[in-house]
Amino acid sequence: MTTTTPILIIGAGFAGLGMAIRLKQTGRDDFLIIERAGDVGGTWRDNHYPGIACDVPSHLYSYSYLPNPDWTRVFSPGGEIQAYIRKCAEDEGILPHIHFHTDMQESRWDAEAAEWVVTTDKGVYRCKILITGTGHLADGHMPDIPGLDGFTGEVFHSAAWDHSADLNGKRIGVVGTGASAIQIVPEMQKIASELVVFQRSAPYMIPRWDRAYTEGERRMCARDPQVVEDLRSEIFWSGEFNFAQRRNIPRFLNEAKALALGHLETHIADPDLRAKLTPDYEIGCKRLLISNTYYPAVAAANATVEPSALARIENGQAVAASGAIYDLDVLVFATGFEAVRPPFAARIFGTEGISLDAHWDRGMQAYDSIAVNGYPNLFIINGPNTGLGHNSVVYIIEAQVDYILGALDHIAAQYVEVIEVRPEAEEAYMQKLDGMAAGTVWLAGGCKSWYVDQRSGRLTLVWPDFAHSFREENGTFHPEGYATVAAE
Repeated sequence: MTTTTPILIIGAGFAGLGMAIRLKQTGRDDFLIIERAGDVGGTWRDNHYPGIACDVPSHLYSYSYLPNPDWTRVFSPGGEIQAYIRKCAEDEGILPHIHFHTDMQESRWDAEAAEWVVTTDKGVYRCKILITGTGHLADGHMPDIPGLDGFTGEVFHSAAWDHSADLNGKRIGVVGTGASAIQIVPEMQKIASELVVFQRSAPYMIPRWDRAYTEGERRMCARDPQVVEDLRSEIFWSGEFNFAQRRNIPRFLNEAKALALGHLETHIADPDLRAKLTPDYEIGCKRLLISNTYYPAVAAANATVEPSALARIENGQAVAASGAIYDLDVLVFATGFEAVRPPFAARIFGTEGISLDAHWDRGMQAYDSIAVNGYPNLFIINGPNTGLGHNSVVYIIEAQVDYILGALDHIAAQYVEVIEVRPEAEEAYMQKLDGMAAGTVWLAGGCKSWYVDQRSGRLTLVWPDFAHSFREENGTFHPEGYATVAAE
């Protein structure tokens, strides 16, 4: 069966739903969403591990045009964010547009028909405009651990938590010390007989200024929308202030480092453990983490910080890169996501029949962080150089949605059938970004991170400037960067 629609959106997380909601709000019903799972929510649907919460305050980590006065905490738990996303989809009438349990297997540009042919496990879709909203945190990364198939206990990734596994009293190993791990570790420490944290590199961590909102505060937010707007503004500009650290400005770096290392010293009295937990790279080079519970958890009597990666499984035992051997019953991999090489890119084939992943063999890139030469009528939300280490990605998504709405208006007004970014425009944009990224802590901070593509050494994942500058640069469609073919 073939389904034809003018606009097809892939993914029903914050990005795909944000696009659909704004299409609906601007009077367009001519779109469908395909979603591989059975519910909306993206990463907040898939990630439901113990302790999951957002590290951006909730009043900013939400759509600006759909404020939620009922957030229970400054940093809301994951289930509450998922409920918010589902309510937005319901209230805005998006659910009838979504085809659930429909996995995009391949998208190919049909030059003769000037449309995309999208093959799924539920049939074929044809569309004029293809929009991806699959996100950076869509597919968990499992490292290749020799001998892992010989481990006889439970093994799972944080993004596919096995709630049927009884972990109480077990010897638990957590692999990784990133944003998911620091939320998981305190929960595992409470129930484990023994906890081992495999730490490839120590993260910088600052206090989490979290608290519950009072009933009075929530009533005030519901009664006066300006209160929410003021909260959003305060959170946003506080984040923008912190971006100065990423620019490698000594004063701001030193202030941030003093806060993080002071936090470490406050919670970790043992000098040997403190040395293990002290990073050896510049602050901000990797994601800056926030937690009040991680340090107390790893300092507990039943916890061990192994200051090296999990190297292999041998005779059913976990062997660290240091050579240390651990008898464990459970391995939890909190090892991040396939962000630098997003899996959707291997399934999209452009004018030359080449996959987007192969086209990006030297790292992701896109004009205005949204369109790629050789892939006409395709817009990528949450694609190259759209990540933030200091503010809310929902803000970036909204800017990109505005850009696409402008592109759709241009297409309609000019009777455009095919629109494709000019190669020279894409290259000029990337040269500009490379210049902006030079000297930042991501490239000059002495660490290896998922923000940088190791094949090219380019900063491909993060926007190397203030969040508000992204909206100034990329929140408005730029027709001069595109070549078009008019409809006959």
